[in-house]
Amino acid sequence: MTDSAAAVEDAIARAHREEWARLVAGLARRFGDLDLAEDAAAEAFVTAMERWRRDGVPPHPGAWLSTTATRKAIDRLRRESHRENKHRAAHLLSDDTPPEPTGPVEDDRLRLVFTCCHPALGMEARVALTLRLLGGLSVAEIAHAFLVPETTMARRITRAKAKVKAAGVPYRLPSAPDIRERLAGVLAVVYLIFNEGYLASAGEDPLRTDLTDEAIRLGRLLHALLPDEGEVAGLLALMLLTDARRAARVSHTGELVTLEEQDRGAWNRTLIAEGHALVRERIAAVAGGASPPGRYQLLAAINAVHTDASSPRDTDWSQIVALYDRLVRLDPSPIVRLNRAIAVAEVDGPDVALAETDRLGETLDTYHAYHAARADLLRRVGRSDEARLAYDRAIRLAGNPAERAYLSRRRDQLVW
Repeated sequence: MTDSAAAVEDAIARAHREEWARLVAGLARRFGDLDLAEDAAAEAFVTAMERWRRDGVPPHPGAWLSTTATRKAIDRLRRESHRENKHRAAHLLSDDTPPEPTGPVEDDRLRLVFTCCHPALGMEARVALTLRLLGGLSVAEIAHAFLVPETTMARRITRAKAKVKAAGVPYRLPSAPDIRERLAGVLAVVYLIFNEGYLASAGEDPLRTDLTDEAIRLGRLLHALLPDEGEVAGLLALMLLTDARRAARVSHTGELVTLEEQDRGAWNRTLIAEGHALVRERIAAVAGGASPPGRYQLLAAINAVHTDASSPRDTDWSQIVALYDRLVRLDPSPIVRLNRAIAVAEVDGPDVALAETDRLGETLDTYHAYHAARADLLRRVGRSDEARLAYDRAIRLAGNPAERAYLSRRRDQLVW
């Protein structure tokens, strides 16, 4: 008896969330070909749509998809007879010889991250390629993360995959020096995956917990692998402290709830305690002679200050501004400067913050959060007509339904 069409669609969607990264990574390890891995995985899901509607959802969807994708890959290799080496490699899948040792990275998905973050690729290409292959993000979602047009990102990913193939970059076990060399790109990948889940750029779901959970899982693996790397600990702490607020971030009506308005009793105190412990460990390490804190450690410290306050009025904004001052020296990007300006508004007033924000307008004109922040500052200084225009611009640019609902309410509350 077949399952209902709705049940099959739900099972396919759940399997894609839970199994895509594992499927692509496993195929890449077996066949050493990223294009083949992605194509075979996609074909397996197409076949699943057909078969599961007819035969019902199998008891173990992940295993079914893995078997089907492997067969698809082998069939393709057999059809491409000029690829003799990979054809022989496919036959080795049925060999009983013990597998090679996994080396310092045992998780297939994490190994795929390090492969995609090969130094042969530019930093943005490494991040984009890994988000596509491992995170399963669409080209549109990745383009939003990079603040570039979708067509630009599509070309970037295509060029990155072509360069991997042309350079003969292997899907191999990274050595310890490889890990250190590629760490910055890996951390950027994990953080962008987390951010896409924390506030989805498109779709009906404002939060994508599958992505935030996957990013935190990868962060924990990285921390276990590199326990003395401050930026790894910082990123994990940052994600934990941010994800701890998940339950309070969207109202029952589907509207985004800002940090100031959130029910702090709904925050996950277990995650907060774990994040705070990591921040304290890094502070102690720096005091003991470790390298000064990097970007992720400073962002984690900022979030630790936020989550340490029992109410918005108890927030130590002066400390947050001081931390942003240090972060700007490391990363003077427009978005960091925008976030610093938002904090400055709580210390020096909205007029000062608005002047700083306006200086970023040319660079961040297509960034919805810039216009949302500016709209709020304009509202606070009594410039309602300008605030309304800024809210309109932010709403047009925002892709998240919960965020659009929040911005629309704030706009409609303005005094005419």
